Amino acid sequence: MTEYGPQPVDRRLPTEEARDLLTLVRDLAEREIRPTAAEEEEVGRFPRETFALLSESGLLSLPYDEEFGGGGQPYEVYLQVLEELAAARLTVGLGVSVHTLACHALAGFGTKEQRAEHLPDMLGGGLLGAYCLSEPSSGSDAASLTTRATRQGDAWILDGTKAWTTHGGVADFYTVLARTGGSGAHGITAFLVPGDAEGLSAAAPERKMGMKGSPTAQLHFDGVRVPDSRRLGDEGQGFAIALSALDSGRLGIAACAIGVAQAALDEALAYTAERQQFGRPIVDFQGLRFMLADMATQIEAGRALYLTAARLRDAGLPFSKEAAMSKLFCTDAAMRVTTDAVQLLGGYGYTVDFPAERYMREAKVLQIVEGTNQIQRMVIARHLAGPEKR
Repeated sequence: MTEYGPQPVDRRLPTEEARDLLTLVRDLAEREIRPTAAEEEEVGRFPRETFALLSESGLLSLPYDEEFGGGGQPYEVYLQVLEELAAARLTVGLGVSVHTLACHALAGFGTKEQRAEHLPDMLGGGLLGAYCLSEPSSGSDAASLTTRATRQGDAWILDGTKAWTTHGGVADFYTVLARTGGSGAHGITAFLVPGDAEGLSAAAPERKMGMKGSPTAQLHFDGVRVPDSRRLGDEGQGFAIALSALDSGRLGIAACAIGVAQAALDEALAYTAERQQFGRPIVDFQGLRFMLADMATQIEAGRALYLTAARLRDAGLPFSKEAAMSKLFCTDAAMRVTTDAVQLLGGYGYTVDFPAERYMREAKVLQIVEGTNQIQRMVIARHLAGPEKR
């Protein structure tokens, strides 16, 4: 009988502080997140108290400057924290990634006064953020968004509808991209909108095949008044802000995908080491061992790819191509690995008594969010061969 089974991920971390941080995160995830993940996902319960705990623990602020309450951690470390959280429950890992994305515009493009006023509460004050770019008729073609912000004295009036908003209806603040000028990318501006703003309402959450505990909803802006002091960056700079955020956000999705894939591999290893057929554990059959080997190789390759991109970002070097490659490869790998995990568990893999089927359903959305994988291929191709000829 084999004595092998799931092993902790052997991580290459830049400092001893980072190693201690990952240990803390892993312990927190095993104690506070994983035990109730399956039950809460089945009934669609959003774990708001978990995000409060993460905020108290400094885990909602990791990649931001310490000056405004951030954790001061490099992306190389932050992404591995995301991976651990997503392995325990994707709703939590992806939620942290979305919150980090929602803070990006203010942290990177806000004035010093804006950052001093808002960032401490956003990063460590128990608040939860969301990001509003997509609309019912503008998803991949984000530059065609139609939500309008009209200047009225020292304020802006927002009207329109945003779609596919993670944390829609439960977030405390929204980073919103709205049209302030003409058509196209250059007419878009970013705003920081309070979650309780008058005229802002959320539709009923979408009914999804996975991540049922994470509310995804349309947001309706009906004459929402936002002071000019909550405009982020210059007028017309919003689309550039959005693109810079998405490069980093794609790395977050890549890390979450590897977390889900790792959880699926661990489940498959544990099951095949325990399950006996023909007088021995099924993990000893070569055909299944080859499947496990392929799964592990894809995970390690994806982890190496997103960490390479993260280190480029940390060094201040261009990383857009590598971010797109990471998002593409890691999410496709997660889909393959989770599907194979269901196969390795056989009939049990198809039941909700084991988490493999949940991992497979959750992996699918990661190929869609933060730019579909078809969009990632377009981005990569542009870096290789230049813009498409029209």
